[in-house]
Amino acid sequence: MWREIQGSRNWENLVNPLDTLLQEEIIRYGEFVVACYNAFDLDPNSKRYLNCKYGKNSMLSEVGLGKSGYQITKYIYATTNINVLSIGQNSSSSSSSGRWIGYVAISSDDETKRLGRRDVLITFRGTVTNPEWIANLMSTLSPARLDPSNLRPEVKVEAGFLSLYTSNEGERFGLRSCREQLLSEIGRVINMYKNEEMSITIGGHSMGSALALLLAYDIAELGLNKNATTTRCDQLYESSVSESESNNISITVFSFGGPRVGNSGFKERCEELGVKVLRIVNVNDPITKLPGVLLNENFRVFGGRYEVPWSCSCYAHVGVEILLDFFNMQNPSCVHDLGTYLNLLKSHHHHKSLQVQREEEEDIDFFNIAKEFFLSMLYYGEFLPFIW
Repeated sequence: MWREIQGSRNWENLVNPLDTLLQEEIIRYGEFVVACYNAFDLDPNSKRYLNCKYGKNSMLSEVGLGKSGYQITKYIYATTNINVLSIGQNSSSSSSSGRWIGYVAISSDDETKRLGRRDVLITFRGTVTNPEWIANLMSTLSPARLDPSNLRPEVKVEAGFLSLYTSNEGERFGLRSCREQLLSEIGRVINMYKNEEMSITIGGHSMGSALALLLAYDIAELGLNKNATTTRCDQLYESSVSESESNNISITVFSFGGPRVGNSGFKERCEELGVKVLRIVNVNDPITKLPGVLLNENFRVFGGRYEVPWSCSCYAHVGVEILLDFFNMQNPSCVHDLGTYLNLLKSHHHHKSLQVQREEEEDIDFFNIAKEFFLSMLYYGEFLPFIW
């Protein structure tokens, strides 16, 4: 039932209560994202500062995933064209502003047999450098315009995330944009395994989940996941998979603690394209309320009848949500920690599935939680915009 686990039916009857197999897959993909943090070099004195500590062939083994059944084929780097002073960073340690943010991996032959398809895996870490979080805090919607043949001005995404995804370093450094690196590698891999059944699975935490969703949308909008026997179409994606759609390579995002990425037009277009997104969310995690704390999908309609005039400028979450509930008052920064997310999922007796509908008082209480969160990050010596 791998197709259902990957969201072919929008995880109907699998979320509440949480299906055991789906739970295992969420944890499995989450650990691939944790690997990004474990392999990231944050030692300013290291030659590999702000890059991966290990080579592609050994990285998964070095972080304890040597038996995962995947091989890394490419490392992914990102930059931003926003000019900022990197306070607290040794600017001379790296002539390039490109930072390692994740990797592309392919399931081995044995793992492919176990999974029932060849899985192309892409994972992204969250924010750890100042230019990244400054980009994230821009909080302005900008047309995505990723498909040159159809610009779709109604599809808007957060400008900071789009900058991290599409910016390159120019002629001086020559690093292609995160987007160009990814599309090139994904196109190569799809072509290599074009005669096999495949899936594209993208995992990310925090900022990384925003990049994951942008990539998923981009692949689908450009039609890279279309089988040669199918035609490119814009018809609404139905919950039941039709014969023509089953020929497409499924695209699934596992998002951990992810912020909103785009407006309602972006959300609707992702749904039309059949991009499947499973959002794993701590109900007390303030990052999942951003951007658009006030202007979001919950404020678009008054009395179920009238849309506010600026509804097209409202941020909207994409996909199906699994709400977890944990909050450590001794260390509020735990509310956004990916390891805490996975540990909660691993403990059956502590886990309880929550309804997707939030209670009204939770939105009110968010401001107090956010205040505690930010104060705790200052207390623990982190930058105010923290790792997200």
